Amino acid sequence: MGCAASPSSSHHDYPASDIFTKKGCKFVAVVRGRVDEVTYADHWSPSHNGGALRGGRSVSIIGDDGVRYYGSHLLKIAPGIKPGVRIHAGQLLGLIDNSGDARYTPTHVHFGISWPTRHGIWWVRRGMVWPQGYLRAWRNHQNLSPAAAVRRIRARVGTVPRCTAEC
Repeated sequence: MGCAASPSSSHHDYPASDIFTKKGCKFVAVVRGRVDEVTYADHWSPSHNGGALRGGRSVSIIGDDGVRYYGSHLLKIAPGIKPGVRIHAGQLLGLIDNSGDARYTPTHVHFGISWPTRHGIWWVRRGMVWPQGYLRAWRNHQNLSPAAAVRRIRARVGTVPRCTAEC
């Protein structure tokens, strides 16, 4: 199966990227770190469209650079991926699908970059820094960390900013 990926240049009205590819393609860790949150089951439905459920199956990791990396709309979570587990760059986190509110859209992984927060702060987890430039750099084998951008935005909006989009 060919798994060419095509990141979106924009995403809704908050910083994130939808990376379009085929069902079953691999979602891997972009950095070394530890698993933060995992959503193993897809509880989203149109009648229960709360923000915390929209991602369906998802994994977030906290990189050794202190940045949270989040991917959602997964088919399944890879074996052994659970909160607290150490992971390395390139390690399989899950397979891409259309879980959550992506059920009726082309297959993609929603990719967000933010800072660590306490559990349940889904509007930060889904993305606070535009990831497209980092995705391009990583695709070109450049080691570029969004840590400085994450620190700047967090200093400007606070650790737990008010939810302003798709709340």
